[in-house]
Amino acid sequence: MKNSCFLRMATVQDAAAILSIYAPYIRQTPITFEYEVPTLAEFSERMRRILQDYPYLVCEEKGKIIGYGYASSYQKRAAYQWDADLSIYFAPEATGRGLGRQMLLALVKILKLQGIKNVYSCVTHPNLPSERLHASLGFRAVGRFLKAGYKCGAWYDVIWFEKNISPCTDNPEKFRPIRHLQAEQIKAILNSENQ
Repeated sequence: MKNSCFLRMATVQDAAAILSIYAPYIRQTPITFEYEVPTLAEFSERMRRILQDYPYLVCEEKGKIIGYGYASSYQKRAAYQWDADLSIYFAPEATGRGLGRQMLLALVKILKLQGIKNVYSCVTHPNLPSERLHASLGFRAVGRFLKAGYKCGAWYDVIWFEKNISPCTDNPEKFRPIRHLQAEQIKAILNSENQ
């Protein structure tokens, strides 16, 4: 398997392991602008809401979750239904191994099946590994918000990345929530990324 890592769909039962990866980013870094670590119940509810409509993946190695990624609604208004926001996080020991690329590629393939046309990522600057990853996958920086957030004793910019993943045609089919996709389709995508 690629990088000895196995991608699979997350479940709410994974919430504690996922939160253990996310919490240090909240406590120690400006990578997320969230200040307070959510409770397990709050985090589980976040996951439950996302899992209704979008892909939420975990990366396992030797039975341990070492990273996760998900898509979510870019904006709530109906005209934005063909856009999705992407987020990925990995435990420190799992970074720099190409797993972020594997995760993003799998998410994008699933989102295409759902009818998504454009994907976006908001990256705190500086975060050169993430910026390079997005650029290497064909994302382009479309905006930089200066001193957008204050955390860890400093002001940080954020850079918005965008990538068109499917043609924007007239009269597009409506967005298909992930629960409406066939499990075999998702399994095939994850199997292709796990090879």
